[in-house]
Amino acid sequence: MTNNVDLSIVIPSFKDSEALKKNLHFLIDFLQTQQYTFEIIIADDGSEDQGMTKEIAQNFNCIYTYTKKNFGKGSSIRQGMQIAQGKYRIFTDADIPYDLRAIEKIMHHLSVQEYDLVIGDRTLPDSKYYTEISKLRKTASKIYSFVVGRFIAGGMFDTQCGIKGFNEKSATNIFGLTRINGFACDVEILYIALKKNYDIKKIPVQLRSQDGKTVHIAKHTPGMLIDLFKIISNFYRKKYKEKNV
Repeated sequence: MTNNVDLSIVIPSFKDSEALKKNLHFLIDFLQTQQYTFEIIIADDGSEDQGMTKEIAQNFNCIYTYTKKNFGKGSSIRQGMQIAQGKYRIFTDADIPYDLRAIEKIMHHLSVQEYDLVIGDRTLPDSKYYTEISKLRKTASKIYSFVVGRFIAGGMFDTQCGIKGFNEKSATNIFGLTRINGFACDVEILYIALKKNYDIKKIPVQLRSQDGKTVHIAKHTPGMLIDLFKIISNFYRKKYKEKNV
């Protein structure tokens, strides 16, 4: 592995071997048309799938990292970001859910316009996000998004969009401080970025695939709400202060 990497793409994975097998070639084919060097990191969060995820990562010439225990999405993203070598770093989901032109936009805003973070936002007018969801989930999602956007994420109401990009400095600083392992990790990332006064650009996204996992209201919402309180608590306990500034 060379240190002269322009773009690192981190893909958190938990029992996602089929999604990776089906979708990785779309990502790689796209990246090979670009003018920058890249690496893809598969961060396996304790899948226990008889080595299928590892085999797929190797077949696609991806970097593979593994934890024996399933800690959560936040843990696997952190794990991948901490070994990433790229000048710019993106994480996205195993089913590569969004039109890959989003990567072009992210790279442009990071490298040319010099934003610190670029995040997908499904609420923007040019976004296309086709999915059927229940009234309960829609209502719960709106409530959660309002609470997060109003009180934590500085008016950003789509914290959970599955593609976010960083320059090397912001990635190193943010993922050196994150502590949330579950789905609320996206909120923590943006909360830290806002507290650090990083410049954040929102971009529209177009859904390409619906193969990925969804957040189940009954299962995940209580934990996500607890994590929101942990984020606030961590800030006031100065857990988001760099050790070496």
